[in-house]
Amino acid sequence: MLTGKHLIAGAWVASETKFDSDPAHGPSHSFSAGNAADVDAAVNAAEEAFASFGWSSRTSRANLLRRIADEIDARGDAITEIGTQETGLPEARLQGERGRTVGQLRLFADHIESGHYLDARHDAAMPDRAPLPRPDLRMIQRPIGPVAVFGASNFPLAFSVAGGDTAAALAAGCPVVVKGHPAHPGTGEIVAQAIDAAIKASENVHPGVFSLIQSDGIEVGTALAQHPLIRAVGFTGSLRAGRALFDICAARAEPIPFFGELGSVNPMFLLPGALATRAEAIGTGWAGSLTMGAGQFCTNPGIAVVIEGPDADTFQNAAQEALSQVAEQTMLTSGIAEAYDRGIDGIAGVNGVNQVLTGEKADRAASPNLFVTSGTNWLANATLHEEVFGPSGIVVRVADIDEMQQVSRAIEGQLTCSLHLEDSDTDLAQTLLPVLERKAGRLLANGFPTGVEVADSMVHGGPYPASTNFGATSVGTLSIRRFLRPVCYQDIPSSLLPEEL
Repeated sequence: MLTGKHLIAGAWVASETKFDSDPAHGPSHSFSAGNAADVDAAVNAAEEAFASFGWSSRTSRANLLRRIADEIDARGDAITEIGTQETGLPEARLQGERGRTVGQLRLFADHIESGHYLDARHDAAMPDRAPLPRPDLRMIQRPIGPVAVFGASNFPLAFSVAGGDTAAALAAGCPVVVKGHPAHPGTGEIVAQAIDAAIKASENVHPGVFSLIQSDGIEVGTALAQHPLIRAVGFTGSLRAGRALFDICAARAEPIPFFGELGSVNPMFLLPGALATRAEAIGTGWAGSLTMGAGQFCTNPGIAVVIEGPDADTFQNAAQEALSQVAEQTMLTSGIAEAYDRGIDGIAGVNGVNQVLTGEKADRAASPNLFVTSGTNWLANATLHEEVFGPSGIVVRVADIDEMQQVSRAIEGQLTCSLHLEDSDTDLAQTLLPVLERKAGRLLANGFPTGVEVADSMVHGGPYPASTNFGATSVGTLSIRRFLRPVCYQDIPSSLLPEEL
């Protein structure tokens, strides 16, 4: 059952100010709207919890993560029911996303139990070394302290209250304060109930290890980013909101890292050999990737770069035909639907762009749109480089290989870049790959980037504006490094060292 309250250090707390949810279907619910005082209470409790949680054993934290996963699974039907109401996503999508969410919690439990993430090092003392002796040096990765996490609009589970940022921070030993996303506050509260139950079922876990503050405005987010006890921020969302929070974190008296994943157009480059042999299949596959989840993925491949000619016609026609068969889909929020319409209008208004498929506009729904332009025109118009969050794509028809290389050099930081190629394309691919490697965190061959595997090797991040920290990932076990820092212990007595040393 929903309380409509915040969870602050194990207590359900109401605020005088309220906001109502805006579900795609089903009943609306009233929720407390947090303020700076709520943030201060939650963060101070997190700092108090860090005194024990930051020095807890890996086994106890792994057990907590597994309990959270079990409690989420136990509430699976309730999560699916309200999640579909709030977001309009189908039941199968919510069930699959819940599986991913609990899977990454359990993955982090296994990961920290192995201890490899600690990167423990030891340089033994050399007292007889000349001309100077060497002290005993030991190094290990240590948790940084309380972390703020912002729930994402497009993943109500996997990138929200108990999503990857929260899982990584808790695994590292960092308490978490989550700002819930107003697009799915009920879903967020039920997940918070699961975390609360897991904490209370665990031994010696301070309740300040986790808090959830609901909000439909900017006060809570601003207060979290500015709070002097917050040591890092994890964020998935728009470039505009992410850049504003990044600037707040950088302007603090003591700046902190802001790990923002801000979106991407995820360009695909179709090389001549692949285009000659698989143009139709790639076009159909691209349409499926573009429209998956109403195109509301940060890995949506919004641009396809092809060399002008009959094979490009085949690819474009196949994509257009497949897209024309896709019915309109409900979007996550009315605001996202409105932003999608504005983005489509912006592209359509650029000279030299031909809209070959025009989707119907509807309240909180989106239909596919397809545009075509030349490589020269794409290079000259920055509007065509921007992400449109929804089922829309641009075919960029370049004149030749040289112009394709120009496009590769002109793209900004991306989460992904994809190559479709055959063996005959190897020479061209060898010239493109070093360029694209500097542009993206994940490079794909003969695939589509929608779908991010949660695994040790995954990188979900990239150069700005895809993310604000090109050396980090928000998916996979490497993401724990965002919430750790190396500490060297010189000649520290063994009785005072962390257990792992």
